[in-house]
Amino acid sequence: MSEQLPIVATLKDDERAQLAYARQLLENPGLAARLSDLIGSPVEGLIKNLPTEWRNGLNRNVQRALEKALDAALMTIDEKREVAASPLRHKLMVGASGALGGAFGLGALAIELPISTTLILRSIADIARSEGEDLSDPQVRMACLEVFALGGRSSSDDGAESGYLAVRAALARAVSDASGFVASHKVAKGSTPVMVKLLSEVASRFGISVSQKAAAQAVPIVGGAGGALINTLFMDHFQDMARGHFIVRQLERSYGEAVVRQAYQSLPDDRDDIPA
Repeated sequence: MSEQLPIVATLKDDERAQLAYARQLLENPGLAARLSDLIGSPVEGLIKNLPTEWRNGLNRNVQRALEKALDAALMTIDEKREVAASPLRHKLMVGASGALGGAFGLGALAIELPISTTLILRSIADIARSEGEDLSDPQVRMACLEVFALGGRSSSDDGAESGYLAVRAALARAVSDASGFVASHKVAKGSTPVMVKLLSEVASRFGISVSQKAAAQAVPIVGGAGGALINTLFMDHFQDMARGHFIVRQLERSYGEAVVRQAYQSLPDDRDDIPA
């Protein structure tokens, strides 16, 4: 009996390189590391200085922001696929909203967060479309929402809990249920039970990134200009997550999830030779 070839052999060299690039985006570095480099202070250490009242209401505010983004952005976006993604335009727009947050501090975040979240979701959908996704498909729209749960790695993360594949596995049932509901009822309001469940699970992960952003903006010297830079970096992070996520999904459409998962897991940990 001849030896069976490994599943990973079915990917072509250029497709394996694309997957390696996607993994580079999805696994390293996390948002906290990028923000720490920007402001010169460890963001994870600053989070504990955020007001207790603010931290207690974080998940509620984040879920509300996701609900508003879902209603305002994803359900009204142009579904045509002939145009390329416009990451710079979205960065400029979200930078402007970040200037507000930086100038007025944490008190402005409740106003600024729904705006920046909506802009980020529109950019995620833009990237999905550029990678060949059909935005009229409810599953694709839920996959766009799923990107907010992808925070990347930080020094304190448990790799088994925070890695890209682990997050997707944790959200798989909620994404599937929400996609099925939207397909059959033609509605994706955040107040419906299946959407509440998905939004809650995404919000619990997205809230970590929001708290990191808030901690960076709370640094006294940040101000409006710094807030704009932080929001631009916030957008840039989720654009990277979206790009990696939809490259993986594009390969899954050709080879299936099992094949791509095995190929992803077989990639070397040393990423020095991964194309940028």
